[in-house]
Amino acid sequence: MSSSVRDSLVVAKRNLIRMSRIPEIILFGLIQPVMFVVLFSYVFGGSMKIGSSTSAEEYRNFLMAGIFAQTVTFATAGAGAGIAEDMHKGLIDRFRSLPMARGAVLTGRTIADLVQTALTLLVLAVVAVLVGWRIHEGFPKALAAFGLLLLSGYAFTWIGALIGLSVRTPEAATSGGLIWLFPVTFISNAFVDSGNMPTFLRHLAEWNPFSATVQACRQLFGNPGVSQSDAWPMQHPVWASVLYSILIILIFRTLAVRKYRTATS
Repeated sequence: MSSSVRDSLVVAKRNLIRMSRIPEIILFGLIQPVMFVVLFSYVFGGSMKIGSSTSAEEYRNFLMAGIFAQTVTFATAGAGAGIAEDMHKGLIDRFRSLPMARGAVLTGRTIADLVQTALTLLVLAVVAVLVGWRIHEGFPKALAAFGLLLLSGYAFTWIGALIGLSVRTPEAATSGGLIWLFPVTFISNAFVDSGNMPTFLRHLAEWNPFSATVQACRQLFGNPGVSQSDAWPMQHPVWASVLYSILIILIFRTLAVRKYRTATS
């Protein structure tokens, strides 16, 4: 176990150094979520109905948990593309020739992506405060919400790792990493009240792991939009978010490590 942890940290350090030497990766990763905050806040703010209110300020508070969750989830595409690029260049084959833990390459990569995601969330939170977002349940609960976001983002990164190992080119990994994210993030309670959806879509949204994280963050931030749904994930969103994340990590880490052992560049 100690060797696996040490090997994972070495690989994570390698990826962090690589990111620092290519600042465009971090810069473009910051620009997209900031654009989402500004566009959704000022384009849709005032036209979206939250409960009985169409207040732009209330919608911004409702929106931010969804934007935070979308940001950590979309990091999945970058993780998949990075692993696919390493596969394409033959770097994974070189790693597999070294006396190191089998899962260390993937774990190190996902840890490095988690650090980048945390930096993005920090910048995004500052931008959110500037456009009017506020927390109402205290700083400790806000930290717990960001912890849930990072756990959820880390879980989804393992899905990206599996996709990156399963395709032949980084371009395919980027496309494959994004195509499933749009229905996951938009058939949810991130941007609109799921109670206004058709029955079938509402049930999908309420049991969506992404929705559980968004709902948990709204509850911990004290933001509006905590629905009265009878679905268990919406009644207990914090527990649901944690359980979903752990389940996703267990399943997709196992599949990704197994794929890593047999994948060829």
